[in-house]
Amino acid sequence: MRCCSTDGRPLTEVRKLLGAALYVAGGLALSFAVGRYAVGLVQADEARGAWNDREAREVVTLAEASAARKGQPDFVASGSPVAHLIIPRIGLDEIVLEGVDGDALNAGPGHYPGSAFPGQAGNAIISAHRDRHFNHLDAIEVGDTIRTESGEHSTTWIVVSKRVVGRAQPALFTTRTPRLTLTTCWPIRYFGPAPDRLIVTAEPTRVGHGAFLSN
Repeated sequence: MRCCSTDGRPLTEVRKLLGAALYVAGGLALSFAVGRYAVGLVQADEARGAWNDREAREVVTLAEASAARKGQPDFVASGSPVAHLIIPRIGLDEIVLEGVDGDALNAGPGHYPGSAFPGQAGNAIISAHRDRHFNHLDAIEVGDTIRTESGEHSTTWIVVSKRVVGRAQPALFTTRTPRLTLTTCWPIRYFGPAPDRLIVTAEPTRVGHGAFLSN
């Protein structure tokens, strides 16, 4: 006598159908992931092109000038390139996009809206996924240098702290003087939800043309 499922089908047939369904679901998930990764690469290339053409830097410069006049920057559209971030220690060379939503972080590190632009007075906060652009951020050490370009600001930073904090623990603060904060989820190489955050803080060592320091 052949064993049957509750709907009368042989169990072997049910297993085949279940296996086929799982195979298709896995294929669709993989296709989605690959497609999204490819879209991110295209967006990153477009952002780098815009940055190299200086048009993106001009947008940031105007926003910074507005902040100096009115106390708050002009609106910068989500996904717009706003900075160039270079971290020699981990071989990172990326264009930073405005926003920390899924689309922005798929294409590159994201600038937290409302925070300062790198090199400007205040805390510039940049976030990225632990399995994408900041997948080696844990290798950075206190004393390492970071370089940024944003608008007219060209800044060299030195890392002054590196720490892990709980998700509910306050870690991002406003400042009056220029500061750069990089953040990603922690643990970095961990399968499943990463409940904590890695926070890397840097202060400027040399500020190029147009930079503004306040006391």
